[in-house]
Amino acid sequence: MPQKKIKLTRPELKRYRDALARYERYLPTLKLKQQQLQLMVRAVIEQRREAEQARQEMDAVIRRYERLLADWAGVPLEQWAQPAEIRTSQTNVAGVRIPVLEEVIFPPVQYSLFATPPWVDQVLADLRERTRRQVNVDILREQERLIQRELTKIIQRVNLFEKVMIPFAKEAIRRIRIRLGDLMTEAVGRAKMAKKKLSAAYATAPGETDTIQPLAESAEPLEPMDPSSPGIDLLEDSFGQEDRL
Repeated sequence: MPQKKIKLTRPELKRYRDALARYERYLPTLKLKQQQLQLMVRAVIEQRREAEQARQEMDAVIRRYERLLADWAGVPLEQWAQPAEIRTSQTNVAGVRIPVLEEVIFPPVQYSLFATPPWVDQVLADLRERTRRQVNVDILREQERLIQRELTKIIQRVNLFEKVMIPFAKEAIRRIRIRLGDLMTEAVGRAKMAKKKLSAAYATAPGETDTIQPLAESAEPLEPMDPSSPGIDLLEDSFGQEDRL
């Protein structure tokens, strides 16, 4: 699996945490299904072996009729022993639909009881029984194939979760947390440095005080007023009115 580029951000941290929680929640279910399928595969394999053994026993019985069948080649016993219909049903095993043998139907046959030897009935019955057992073996092989295919998929998913997805999510979370921790440490350091600079600036700056500036003295002396100027008369009149009041 190619390495995916990890964004070292807080939203990505939440996304990977949620993904890790999902993976850890699904993994036990997958493992349980894997165990169920493994048990079913063992059971089906055992049934198939027993069915094959039963088929081989019937093959041994049929081999005893080889000479008789060669002498009566005109009687189509092998053809009459072929199934006309195989009826199956579907069942669900750990989420896998598999076929189950219900019945093997053979075509009806008509032959003269007087023109054929008496062993024909027994040979035909044995041939059909061998066909039934062979069909049962084929159905069990199909069950084994379907269950084994699903088991392979589940094992691949379990390995993907255990060896790829979960470790990658944990590694991403670790790297993001380290990066966010570094950023927080840097921010705290910058804040402390700014605080120290402000404290030093306040400590070294001179205090500001309010002083009252004296009035500036006139550079030129005041000249005395002329007694004959009209302004003097106005002042005397105003002072005289105040005395009368």
